[in-house]
Parts: sequence; C-alpha cells; structure tokens
Amino acid sequence: MMLELLFNAANLFVLPFWALMIFLPNWGMTRRVMQSYLPFVALAGLYVYLFASNLTTTSAQDFASAQLADIARLFSNEAIAATGWVHYLVMDLFVGRWIYWEGQRTGVWTVHSLALCLFAGPMGLLSHLITSWLWRSKSPETTPSEAATASPDST
Repeated sequence: MMLELLFNAANLFVLPFWALMIFLPNWGMTRRVMQSYLPFVALAGLYVYLFASNLTTTSAQDFASAQLADIARLFSNEAIAATGWVHYLVMDLFVGRWIYWEGQRTGVWTVHSLALCLFAGPMGLLSHLITSWLWRSKSPETTPSEAATASPDST
C-alpha cells in the first residue's frame, strides 16, 4: 500500500513541471520554478529510499548482471519496477528541463520535444537535437551575450 502511494505521488509530482514547460514556457514563474534543482532532489531522494529499501543480495546480483533474463526477473518485482519508474521520472524530467532551457536560450521551439520527452524520454531528446540542428541550419547564430541572458544560472 505504501509503495503504491509513493509510486502514484511521484507520478503526480512531476506533472506540474511538465505542464509549465509545455504550456507556459515563457512565463516568468515557469523560468523561476525550472531554475530550481529541488524537484530533482525530492525525486532522487525517493529513488534512493526505494533502491536502498529493496536492495537484497539477489537483487544486487541481478543489477550487476548484463543478462536480459536477470534484468527481466528483477523488474518482475513490483518494488523494483516502482524504483525503476521513479528513475525514469527523474531522468526524463532532468532531460526535459535541459530541453526547456536550451529552447529558452536559443529560441528553438521545444513543445513537441518536451511532450515526447514526457512520454518517451529518449525520443524527446532526439527530437530536440534534430529540431535544434534544423533550426541552426535555417537561422542566424545567436550571439553569446544573447544566449547568456536566457541561461538558468544567469539570474
């Protein structure tokens, strides 16, 4: 019961961040919220908790294995699957945040890449890389001073 509550809470926790980046990317509040690393600290803390509380000798051996059958057996455990899912949530949101800030910095359109990243992280990353490449091939270069004004670390 507690595991399902944590799983559901983690899924709901990330949604406001995705909504801000996708629907209100240029809003000042979105920029302020996305400057923070606190969402990642919270999610990574949950991941560490789940990982540590589910680590056994057998699961450690399966984690160390490069065999598909061992990994499949490992993820057949609900607690391990929830831990893995939180891993995806953290990493996808982190990549989404990077895509968001790159879009803010360069002016590249990111909505499609962020939506893909929300549902299929690596596809969103690939989409953004391709979009950025196409954008740069069609647009003049941004000057370094213009790029610095949109950086999340510049405020």
